Amino acid sequence: MDHKNLDVWKTSIDLVAEVYKVTKAFPKNEEYGITSQMRRSAVSVPSNISEGAGRDSKKEYVRFLNISIGSLSELETQMIIAQRLKYINDSTIFDEIVKVRKLLVGLKKYLVSKI
Repeated sequence: MDHKNLDVWKTSIDLVAEVYKVTKAFPKNEEYGITSQMRRSAVSVPSNISEGAGRDSKKEYVRFLNISIGSLSELETQMIIAQRLKYINDSTIFDEIVKVRKLLVGLKKYLVSKI
């Protein structure tokens, strides 16, 4: 299964681009704080999807999807923090997070059914 053909991978790449765009406007003093953490969390999602797809077993793939789901939850928490700090006021990124989560859970359920 080529990860680059998966909707979940494509959508998570779009999410990474959006996170970079949003965090670009954060205060300079957050560059090594929440900005860096949010970017790492976002990048982790498609990275783990692709790493899991490259593994030899569906069981390993599911493990990497779980890591992606965890990174997505981490990103969501960081977005809530950024929103409370008034660094962002646009909530559309939360919709993208929900969309990626649904796609990840769907792929995970599919793979678990094939194990």
